[in-house]
Amino acid sequence: MSEHESADSDAQELGVTKSKEYETGEWYAEVVQKAKLASYAPEGMSGFIVTRPRGYALWERLQNFLDAKFKATGAQNAYFPLFIPESYLEAEKDIVEGFDPEVAWVTQGGHEELEERLAVRPTSESIIAPYMSQWVRSHRDLPLKLNQWCSVVRWEATDTKPFFRTKEFLWQEGHTAHATRDDAWDETMTRLDQYESAYRDFLAIPVLRGQKPDHDKFPGADTTTTVEALMPDGKSVQGGTSHYLGTSFAEAFDITFSDEDEAERVAHTTSWGLSWRALGALIMTHSDDQGLVLPPTVAPTQVAIVPIWQEDTKDEVLEYAEGVAEELEAAGVRVELDDRDTRNPGFKFNEHELNGVPVRFEIGPYEVEDDEVTVVHRPDGEEATVDRDDIADTTREHLDEVYAKLYAAAEENLEGEVREADSRNEILGTIGQHGGYVKAPWCGDEACEAEVKDQIAAEIVMVPFEDEDDLHGGDHDETCAVCDDDAARTAYFAKSY
Repeated sequence: MSEHESADSDAQELGVTKSKEYETGEWYAEVVQKAKLASYAPEGMSGFIVTRPRGYALWERLQNFLDAKFKATGAQNAYFPLFIPESYLEAEKDIVEGFDPEVAWVTQGGHEELEERLAVRPTSESIIAPYMSQWVRSHRDLPLKLNQWCSVVRWEATDTKPFFRTKEFLWQEGHTAHATRDDAWDETMTRLDQYESAYRDFLAIPVLRGQKPDHDKFPGADTTTTVEALMPDGKSVQGGTSHYLGTSFAEAFDITFSDEDEAERVAHTTSWGLSWRALGALIMTHSDDQGLVLPPTVAPTQVAIVPIWQEDTKDEVLEYAEGVAEELEAAGVRVELDDRDTRNPGFKFNEHELNGVPVRFEIGPYEVEDDEVTVVHRPDGEEATVDRDDIADTTREHLDEVYAKLYAAAEENLEGEVREADSRNEILGTIGQHGGYVKAPWCGDEACEAEVKDQIAAEIVMVPFEDEDDLHGGDHDETCAVCDDDAARTAYFAKSY
């Protein structure tokens, strides 16, 4: 059975009925389901989803993009068990305290009670670090750079949303060990750069980058760095995080090595991860009230060719369309020739728009006669008539143009949604009225964030890096926007997913 035959058998209503602007949550859920990206799990499994082939194809393409970058910078893929003995998890107390409310436990195997509880991994530092300890003996073994693609489970009590927040989610997690702090910090920033590239260069989403405040860093980490993406509804998405762990995990799990002078030293470690939350950001950022919108880089189908014929022109139109499709495929373009007899062109146009195909070719008798192709962009419907000659090169130009349009729209949204505030009331009023990011001086005390969070559910999603923050250690007269004590950092407040 073909993909389209399967789609027809779903008997779904084409078109999105909810408004992105006014019913964002309902609209998002409808796009995810009608574009066949995911379905909800069986009753009794709230918070889990079934990822459909079209949704998984998006993850595979993002995975391939990042995997190539990881390998080019020395990381090797490995795989570690899904279950973590409780004693391993407890070896690093901050991990236990940070994740305990969200850990799912296995207490029985078959008909027998287990001697020790097994945690379903919420993250894998506690199972990977012991093996890094075994594999590192000398400075010659460093750096050790591991990555795994897997799923994790976090039994969150908050409302779940497909891809943005689910109890089980797909991600990658990198874990590395280094001889010095500088080497580990360079690794941390390399991965942050790669996450930024994934958003900017692959998903067409601009991001802000910085670090989490100390009270919100990864449990046990010295520093947590982040890229933050702004959604059209004014909420921020934590797009990916890279952690410099210092020596705390190495001390807990005895990751030590002998240096060139045979002295024993403790390694510096990092961990870094990006999840399919990036797909949620992708869907939310670009899609519209007609359905899914995808950048050509990630779209499983980049070009849909829709032949338009009457019975007396069918053969010549199909032959012409098949030639165009073959040429594009040979050039590496992901192309689909939609030659179904059972659907009219209007239905096909709507279906390909719903599914987020970036470019549509329309080919009828006039295009055949004039040796041309009609090109239509998604999402703005811009139309152009182009020559059949050099169609592969022309197609690439149009795909690049679609990407540029999507990035420009997202960039315009971000640039207009970073505002400044000097008082608590300004923070509350600005986020309450506009959403987006509010940049404000902050004393560094978590209690000041809590005051804002309690009133409008906004938090500090990021602070600039210390060497990029004029309020860090500098000579200034700025006071905290919340408590009026001396400001120590610049904080970006926002509501978040």
